[in-house]
Amino acid sequence: MVIQYKMKPFLKWAGGKFKIIDRIQQALPHGKRLIEPFSGSGAVFLNVDFEEYLIADMNADLICLYKQVQAYGEDFVNYASTLFTSDNNTEAAYYELRMEFNTCADHARKSALFVYLNRHCFNGLCRYNAKGAFNVPFGRYARPVFPKIEMLDFHEKSQRVIFEVADFRAVMEKADIGSVVYCDPPYTPLSTTANFSSYTKDGFTADDQQALADCAKKLIARGIPVVISNHDTVLTQSLYAEARIISFDVQRFISGNTGKRNKASELIAIYA
Repeated sequence: MVIQYKMKPFLKWAGGKFKIIDRIQQALPHGKRLIEPFSGSGAVFLNVDFEEYLIADMNADLICLYKQVQAYGEDFVNYASTLFTSDNNTEAAYYELRMEFNTCADHARKSALFVYLNRHCFNGLCRYNAKGAFNVPFGRYARPVFPKIEMLDFHEKSQRVIFEVADFRAVMEKADIGSVVYCDPPYTPLSTTANFSSYTKDGFTADDQQALADCAKKLIARGIPVVISNHDTVLTQSLYAEARIISFDVQRFISGNTGKRNKASELIAIYA
């Protein structure tokens, strides 16, 4: 299952799993098909070896981008790279292109803009307001790097992947014997001021967290293993009480205040 050459995701992503991929590789049981209901940056599927992959997310912009890279490879990569110019690395250009992204109907153009926004916005965040508009401010980077190699790696690995826009409940229902399910949901908050779950306009609620744990218990009762990542809190310890839990600390880099970028306690819950 372990891949020696680590593929780095081409998107920046809050809570991305690339830095702890070794832990996740060790936690995932063997199987024929990996199912991920929360695709995120794709760090996990890029770095494990299954015959088949079902990768889903409720963020339609994200899945559309992945399908563009999957289908068009180097042609799309070269197209997206044209947005990475010094003229576009200004506050005025950023907000103009962000507005275009929020009104764009062309899949290729919107996906290229997604890559641009991800690399030029503040901390690489992906956040939407209640109306479904991407609203992360300009990041003020001296020279944002275009991730060409990472996108081409993604294209190659994605040829064995089915991408879907779907709710995690529907995705997990598709699991059968031979499937392994890995879930990386928006994390439960560590505090009332650290509740970030706006990867889509609808967010991810406490009821969703409970529903995810319930889905995991239903699958393991059918003999289908499930692995879940989350913050290590009183709530998650309770939610995953029937799983084997591995706890550890992870350095976080999302806070705007560099003095507050401390280690956070995380867990991996293994239903197997």
